[in-house]
Amino acid sequence: MNWNWTLLDAGRFKLDGGSMFGVVPKGLWSRFCKPDEHNCLPYCCNCVLLEKDEKRILIESGYGVGWSDKEKQMFGMDESTILTALVGAGIEPDSIDTLILSHLHFDHAAGATLLPNAQVVVQKQEWEDALANRSTMSKTYLPRVLESIKDRVELVEGKTLYTDGITLTPRIGHTWGIQSIEVETDGGTLCFASDLIPDHHHVGLAFSMGYDMLPWENKMTKQSFLEEAYADSWTLVLCHDITHPVVRVIKNEKNAFALEPVTDFSRNQ
Repeated sequence: MNWNWTLLDAGRFKLDGGSMFGVVPKGLWSRFCKPDEHNCLPYCCNCVLLEKDEKRILIESGYGVGWSDKEKQMFGMDESTILTALVGAGIEPDSIDTLILSHLHFDHAAGATLLPNAQVVVQKQEWEDALANRSTMSKTYLPRVLESIKDRVELVEGKTLYTDGITLTPRIGHTWGIQSIEVETDGGTLCFASDLIPDHHHVGLAFSMGYDMLPWENKMTKQSFLEEAYADSWTLVLCHDITHPVVRVIKNEKNAFALEPVTDFSRNQ
């Protein structure tokens, strides 16, 4: 039996447009992404609920709670969380057995504090880097979150068949320990790509974020990832995309990789 999946929206927020597109000049990215008066762009925290038999696994948890009014304003955070998303889907939050995190940046991991019964799965490299605050963004790894999960964290190393039908694969670039999550479903392989491709505008190899720790490695990782996803007809979930959260990889008229929206899926928001 394959995994059933539901896309959940665990909150809306904003990030600086220049940071999201790195070396790509504003004159280019602003043609297809219109920033607000503060040069910020809107994003969401897409998460995936997996269900099979009596087991429930959650991929990602969003930015959670515990933010000051100043921080909420700075990031344009709304009041949605992974809890409101789960309740909206008719799921009791305490029924989540396992939380798989692609990495430990706050917009992916801070919601873990709201799921105290869930075992948290992350790459060992990512956990060690988070504890050491190994990042150019000094406040993206939150000590309060790491403290909350330290006694229930499960570390994996390298590519891992975590459980039947779920594979965890390192995708170095955004961080040293980031991973994608590949899930076998009735519709084929579903892959949570995380910040390797945060939204559909980042399919281009040069479209890396200023937040990426290793831009060159991220570019090379993206190339091999897209080749694999295209060859094996994967369905991708993009972690921050509001309008095109689920896509498939195609080739365009220039024989370059592009992303085609998928609309026949279930979403709770």
